[in-house]
Amino acid sequence: MPLDQSFVGRSFPPTPPYLVGREKIREFATAIGATEPEYHDPEAARALGYPDVLAPPTFPVVVTMAASQQIVTDPELNLDYSRVVHGDQRFAYTRPVVAGDALVCVNTIEEITTRGGHDFLTTRTDVTTEAGEPVVTAWSKLVQRGEDHA
Repeated sequence: MPLDQSFVGRSFPPTPPYLVGREKIREFATAIGATEPEYHDPEAARALGYPDVLAPPTFPVVVTMAASQQIVTDPELNLDYSRVVHGDQRFAYTRPVVAGDALVCVNTIEEITTRGGHDFLTTRTDVTTEAGEPVVTAWSKLVQRGEDHA
């Protein structure tokens, strides 16, 4: 069953705040092989002008993937996650993520297209602080393989 086109433009309620912890940043940086001191050491980050440990540029995927559950679990969208592959990911920053941030996500479905029997779902997640300060916008493209390609 194809994705429901009426979802294009739909935004979901803001997520509860996610408190970015210093250890979570360090664990993520270690997992991706990011050895820069500002990702591990508060003093190194402060020397660069940041208030605390700086998150690597792809760290927001931790927050946005959890927030995307609002979309992928909505039964009315008709998304069969067992047939989904990740097609693209990009970020546009207003400012870096640092330890101590409390981040809120608002998901919006920007586009649904069909090509070659596959559905393409583009989502935008606007990530702000609890106070509403813009931090980063993340776009993700999910590809739902056609039933005859599953």
